[in-house]
Amino acid sequence: MVTVKEISSRADKRKFFEFPVKLYKNNPWFVPTLISEEMRDFDPRKNAAFDYASCKMFLAYKDGKVAGRIAAILNNAYNYKMNVRQMRFTRFDFIDDHEVSKALFEKVRKWALFLDMNEVVGPLGFSDMDKMGMLIEGFEEMDMYITQYNYPYYTEHMERLGLKKKVDWVEYQVKLPRSMDPTLERLALGAMDRYGYSIRKFKKVKDLKPVFREALPVLNEAFSELFGVVRISEKQLMDFANLLMSICKLDYITVVQNKAGEIVGYGLMAPSISRGVRLGKGRLFPLGLLGIMLDIRRSKVLDMYHIGVMPAYQNRGVNAIIIYNSIVNAMKTGVAYAETGPELEDNVKVQSQWKLFEHRMHRRRRCYGMPV
Repeated sequence: MVTVKEISSRADKRKFFEFPVKLYKNNPWFVPTLISEEMRDFDPRKNAAFDYASCKMFLAYKDGKVAGRIAAILNNAYNYKMNVRQMRFTRFDFIDDHEVSKALFEKVRKWALFLDMNEVVGPLGFSDMDKMGMLIEGFEEMDMYITQYNYPYYTEHMERLGLKKKVDWVEYQVKLPRSMDPTLERLALGAMDRYGYSIRKFKKVKDLKPVFREALPVLNEAFSELFGVVRISEKQLMDFANLLMSICKLDYITVVQNKAGEIVGYGLMAPSISRGVRLGKGRLFPLGLLGIMLDIRRSKVLDMYHIGVMPAYQNRGVNAIIIYNSIVNAMKTGVAYAETGPELEDNVKVQSQWKLFEHRMHRRRRCYGMPV
């Protein structure tokens, strides 16, 4: 028999976040999220997203053991922006048992009905900075830290629940060249010469902190029209900034400014910490922090977190400068390839950036939806 419990205590939340680590303990491709980070993100006192969103969390039990989990999010900001009545679900994990997945999803559906929502969508988090999408291709690829892995059987469960495709995101693995592509070099250097762009320099990682605040309008404008996106507050951005600054190398941060010194685009990349986080099994101590530090120093994989360009400066060479500068520095440090975060499958403008390099689409994620 399956029972589902709404949770709120710290002890139950820890069970909620520990469940995937146990579910995937023998899977070589799964990369856990740090439990401490998840505890913070689902704490209304610490996550600024709770200024416009509310959340319920559920654990499923079978034969006395945790068998699944799900969280439901009411994102009022997005519903108001898009004039929709959607309930989001996220952190949907379960053993291969249809009774479990159905019982969990039913809790989200009932809350949606109670609040007079007309659609349930997901997996989607609080904002675009959160994990999104369910893996439907690329199950034998090492996951990124900023994404979430799932078993292949999840897709069959989604279909059986009556969920249909809303959108897909794709992810690319881009091989770094041995020498710089002359077309990219010409585009980047030509744009700098023609428009007077320059790359802002930094001496220390701590110098980035005020730059994140300055770049907030760029982030919000660059991604404002994408599916599921709401405007990011300064506190939300700084939470992300603190994470990135803890793992980044200055070589992989590119900030492009115009003649007036205003930021018009940025590229945020960092060494992959996937293997280090796996070593810690979702915890920083005793092994997680050591593994992450080794990854930062030795990783041959570069994770592309964000590339953002102000709409008024798009198609004016800023993207080329960001990619060019990042590739030049990555080649110096011996990076073998870079991995993109999720990109909407119809975002041709973004995907065209990789045509100058040897690349492959190696993962696909799906957002599902259904009327309630």
